[in-house]
Amino acid sequence: MTTKTWLITGASSGLGRALAEYVLAQGDRAVITASSLDANTELASKYPDTGLALRLDVTDPQQRADGVAQAEAHFGGIDILVNNAAIDFIGTLEEQEEKDIRAQFEVNFFGAVALTRLVLPGMRKRHTGTIVNVTSMDGQSSLAGNGYYSASKFALEGFTESLWQEIEPLGLRAMVIEPGSFRTGIQHRTLISGTPIEDYNGTAGGMFRSMKEQITPEMFPGDPDKAAQVIYDVATSEQNRHWVVLGSDAQRRITAKLDQLRAELDAGEELATSTDFPDSAHLALL
Repeated sequence: MTTKTWLITGASSGLGRALAEYVLAQGDRAVITASSLDANTELASKYPDTGLALRLDVTDPQQRADGVAQAEAHFGGIDILVNNAAIDFIGTLEEQEEKDIRAQFEVNFFGAVALTRLVLPGMRKRHTGTIVNVTSMDGQSSLAGNGYYSASKFALEGFTESLWQEIEPLGLRAMVIEPGSFRTGIQHRTLISGTPIEDYNGTAGGMFRSMKEQITPEMFPGDPDKAAQVIYDVATSEQNRHWVVLGSDAQRRITAKLDQLRAELDAGEELATSTDFPDSAHLALL
């Protein structure tokens, strides 16, 4: 099998780190990036011929452009981009501060979009390449108290769904990875945003704030090392996948959301069709 060159963001810890380690162990090349360089330098030094550690803050346009340029110059091209970097603030929609709302979209959505746009010219030129966007079960099923994180992941899902329709005829691929709760230490990186509003204490706001103090690693069923192997397998497989759900909790929650959506679609079918002009069904563009 031909070796691939990967560029992985948010790879200093968690799922990104596990994937970088697995990719290098398989003999592939990996550009390991994060906003901090120290942890990735240590990993890359174990694979001097196939590992390259770069500082890449996905919100910094210059670092994005330099990172892609250095990766392409060092290894001759990027075969698989994994947009994994993400941040999460919890708090109700009314409580969260605007700077934190915007930060989540800058990292989780706009950073991924910008890097995708940077690697596509090289992929199109070579007629091969895969974009892997790591979203979340929250990208399919939103929760109260985590709405802006979910919104940023919903946005990335919508972007990716359009992307694969645009690039598959060119020989390229794109997919979303939808993890559930994995033992990545994310509970230590999830921050509370805004001043608590008393009215929400008994609902989403209070629940999330109290949960953050009580979370233990054992509450996360997902194994990052197993997830890394699955991501590697689906990204390098000849089988074309679009949505890849990881974790039993993600499977349950997304299934419940789809069941609910199907029930509401079926119940509202007559209402939906009642708003058309008479005899206009043949006019539909899509």
